[in-house]
Amino acid sequence: MIPDPWLPLLIVLSSLLTGVLIFFVGEEQHRTRSTLNLVGAVAKLLLVGVMVWGVFHRHRYETRLPLLPDQDFVLRADAMGMLFVGLSSVLWLLTTIYAIGYLEGSPHRSRFFGFFSLCVTSTMGIALAGDLITFMLFYELLTLSTYPLVVHRGTPEALHAGKVYLKYTLTGGALLLVGIVWLYNVAGSVEFTERGALAQVSEIHHPALLAIFAILIAGLGVKTALVPLHGWLPVAMVAPAPVSALLHAVAVVKAGAFGIVRIAYDVYGVEFAARLGVLKPLSWLAGVTIIYGSLRALAQDDLKRRLAYSTISQVSYIVLGIGILGPVATIGGVVHLVHQGLMKITLFFCAGDLAETLGIHKISEMNGVGRRMPWSMAAFTVAALGMIGVPPVAGFVSKWYLGSGAIDAKQYWALGVLAVSTALNAAYFLPILHRIWFRPASGEWPKPERDGLETRPTLLVPTLITALLSLAAGLFAGAPFSPLGWAKLIAAREYVS
Repeated sequence: MIPDPWLPLLIVLSSLLTGVLIFFVGEEQHRTRSTLNLVGAVAKLLLVGVMVWGVFHRHRYETRLPLLPDQDFVLRADAMGMLFVGLSSVLWLLTTIYAIGYLEGSPHRSRFFGFFSLCVTSTMGIALAGDLITFMLFYELLTLSTYPLVVHRGTPEALHAGKVYLKYTLTGGALLLVGIVWLYNVAGSVEFTERGALAQVSEIHHPALLAIFAILIAGLGVKTALVPLHGWLPVAMVAPAPVSALLHAVAVVKAGAFGIVRIAYDVYGVEFAARLGVLKPLSWLAGVTIIYGSLRALAQDDLKRRLAYSTISQVSYIVLGIGILGPVATIGGVVHLVHQGLMKITLFFCAGDLAETLGIHKISEMNGVGRRMPWSMAAFTVAALGMIGVPPVAGFVSKWYLGSGAIDAKQYWALGVLAVSTALNAAYFLPILHRIWFRPASGEWPKPERDGLETRPTLLVPTLITALLSLAAGLFAGAPFSPLGWAKLIAAREYVS
């Protein structure tokens, strides 16, 4: 079958060209900038819809351009990549609408949205990369394009956060480069292949492959915020709420987790990785991160920092699903890539709603806020219950498959990790819900009322949509094109010849 060469490139260009054009839009040309943002996001979503349908029916989409001698620039659509692309394209549109409302009247909006689009371009390139070199190029572009978003406000706290972010992510990028160069020296050019490409490498190279795996995971573990490489993420919460949502649900953290999925499934292959003995330590590291993140979340009064530590814990469910080994655990880990994104972006949208509307940043300030902002707090409640694992929200589906996979693999310790994590999730989310709905307001809010409105429609509507998507992903999990249905398709292609 001859591959379609244009669609992967067009999907990347839809946000790249949007970003480049926005840089040249004047600061007061609000309507032009918003139109460019929305046209680019909608165009990408339509292109992705076409490609999802094609990949489901095993149509090939591949862009291959000369890059270096004996090395091509490769963009390719497969089931794994399309799961990430689909998530990113839907959430880019919603985050764009949210950011337009959130940044209304603020300075440097053209700069913000220009880099915002470059960040999405990088994420799309990571998802569609057909080999490690192409992946690394977009992975590093993601670091460079998100730094201006982290420091957007220009305060001393923001500049410090940006410095910490660069120290961590550039170090991780250097480790990733070392691992890729060494791997190419051992195995030659390695393209992403279902069930991996290294099983046929001579046993004499297996010790080297062990070391390379550790280096690659360390490099990717920075953006994934695995312990002890997580320190940048809570610090980066000084960024505006749309940036925090982007970091946690769409781009940086997800890019690291997706990279680990690619290494385990499409470079090494899970069966070969299991024979090398690298998956069990990976699952242990994920288990430690899950518990650590949850414990640290308990101690945070700042709402965004509590959500940040929650992300450190929740994203490691994806890595745990890889390490457990088996199709059921794979389904749970891979589907959580989407489910966590939907729920966590809802929580950060709600945090932004509170900050922009009432000036609330701390959990201790949230008493009675459910009566003042009922729709936003209803969305927060749905997402928080989903993070705990309460049915029928999407988080329950992820935990069910991870737990079932742990039982199938006879790794009962992982089931214990999930149980402890769920209890800790409840311990740091349920007190917030009690404050929101059952405690009386403490007094005047830090910001004045907004003419009786709950919040700006551009902030509220995306929040409600992502909350509904979190609920729909659980209620309609059995549908063929649901995140769970797509995760089952990925598992079938990774484990069955």
